[in-house]
Amino acid sequence: MDRDSSGGDNSPLSRRRFLKNTAVIGAVAWVPAMRIGPAHADASCPPPPNFPPHVELFQQTFENWAKAIRVDDLWTAAPRTAQECADLANWAASNGWQLRPRGAMHNWSPIHITADITCDSKILMVSTTDYLTDMSMLPGNPATVRVEAGAFMEDLLDYLETRGYGMCNVPAPGDVTVGGALAVDAHGTAIPAAGEQRQAGHSYGTLSNLLLSITAVVWDRRANQYVLRRFERDQRNAGVLATSLGRSFITEVEFQVGHNQNLRCQSFTDIPYTELMAAPGCGGRSFASFLEQSGRAEIIWFPFTDKPWLKVWSVAPTKPLASRQVSEPYNYPFSDNMPDDIEALARSLSQGNKASTPVFGQNMYAVTTAGLTATQSTDIWGPSKNTLLYIKPTTLRITASGYGVMTRRDNIQQVVYDVTQKYLAMVADYESRGEYPMNMPVEIRVNGLEQAGEVEAADPAMPLLSAASPDRERPDWDVVVWFNCLSFVGTEQADAFYSEMEQWFGQRFDGSDAAVRPEWSKGWGYNPEGAWTNDAYLDSVADSYRLHRDKRERWDYAVRRFDKLDPYRVFTNGFIDRLLR
Repeated sequence: MDRDSSGGDNSPLSRRRFLKNTAVIGAVAWVPAMRIGPAHADASCPPPPNFPPHVELFQQTFENWAKAIRVDDLWTAAPRTAQECADLANWAASNGWQLRPRGAMHNWSPIHITADITCDSKILMVSTTDYLTDMSMLPGNPATVRVEAGAFMEDLLDYLETRGYGMCNVPAPGDVTVGGALAVDAHGTAIPAAGEQRQAGHSYGTLSNLLLSITAVVWDRRANQYVLRRFERDQRNAGVLATSLGRSFITEVEFQVGHNQNLRCQSFTDIPYTELMAAPGCGGRSFASFLEQSGRAEIIWFPFTDKPWLKVWSVAPTKPLASRQVSEPYNYPFSDNMPDDIEALARSLSQGNKASTPVFGQNMYAVTTAGLTATQSTDIWGPSKNTLLYIKPTTLRITASGYGVMTRRDNIQQVVYDVTQKYLAMVADYESRGEYPMNMPVEIRVNGLEQAGEVEAADPAMPLLSAASPDRERPDWDVVVWFNCLSFVGTEQADAFYSEMEQWFGQRFDGSDAAVRPEWSKGWGYNPEGAWTNDAYLDSVADSYRLHRDKRERWDYAVRRFDKLDPYRVFTNGFIDRLLR
């Protein structure tokens, strides 16, 4: 193992992680830990019985990204090795407990834990970020990095950058763990620009498509116990585990990686949505035109504004004259740390001041345009990590609905236009009734599907439950367009808005020219009462993954394999059981 991947006191990564965690805890205090031993009188509920004495155990708060699920005193274990994870699985199976991986908790959906559990529930959180963070480069071709599941994506990308490697399609927050990112097929925004040739080791699919091997805790029938087992990418189980939805416990993976790319990221705030998101054939500066030129673009559209914040990345081996070189990520401090008056206004939107939503959206746009200029961030350039990572834990916490629309590349503009028109009509309808459920931006990204030809392995198994996994009946579909509609937790009528929008998504993208799947980490399955409550939608999710010709290839096969890999249902919860039935 390379010295600076060990997390030792002199490691650059450990110093950066220490400073970052100190800042996060000081700013938002989101994961207080009570290091209470299992026999300590201050424990707030009985400790897990017969617990392995060699595994560290304490109580700690769990709180997801939107702060919608919070339990103050969950029993939490911090295994020091992958073998200790297997030991915990055998303990849980013998004692009737369930284990839930706990990484960065940067997630919306209840695949970690459900909102109704308490300290007394037989749920043990297993922290991967304390010790399971090692990484090292492996010899061979393609370039391969071995990384444990608790490592943060920022640390992994930093580690790769110092060795000349990188990834082209990664999520914007750097504080997500490798294991957590794989559980929900995390992605960024990237498709090849016109004429661009994919570099060896890179993929335009999600992180799940970069896997070359996966090590997980699984049941061994002959040994009659849970063990660690490594699956190569050409094994069917690798395709099942590649996007696990929290139904398994991954301890380590190997990713293919490519030579690092320098990226230029330009921000535009002067293009009206009527031009950027216009119907196909209107010409001008359309979203599709930027994708043709650069392949990497993202729309952030503040509520009640006419001009979105468009970010466009392009591969640029040498620094363009107009660009500012950046040596660190998170180059938009104005979006991570809003002025006090804007934050106060934001908090008031879900507390009876909903009529101020238009003013808030316009202020957000004004802060963004001024901030880009003040920080000289309208045109930045540097190694890929430094332009791709831009969301910090200090940004405003929101809830988000999320869907991926699979379609043809030449249909992207039509899809974006249709969603834009529906969104505008719904916002106007709600406003006419004095309701403002959408008080944060709409975000739009695009990436490629999981393609076997982008995997540097023979006959790779494809991620079965990735929202970007192709449909054999539609080989012409080659992209997924991601839509997130955002609002503050507790905003009146937001769930009703999401429910109506979700129904429209299913009707519009019915498989004729596009199909829709939920984005696992976000909100979906809406009723007016909330997300993940619509039984009819939860039942329909499986159908969006089943192939027309062979159901075993997708959802049903994955569910059966999960049950064989974990017959005692150690790695599950009530929500996952409801979904994967």
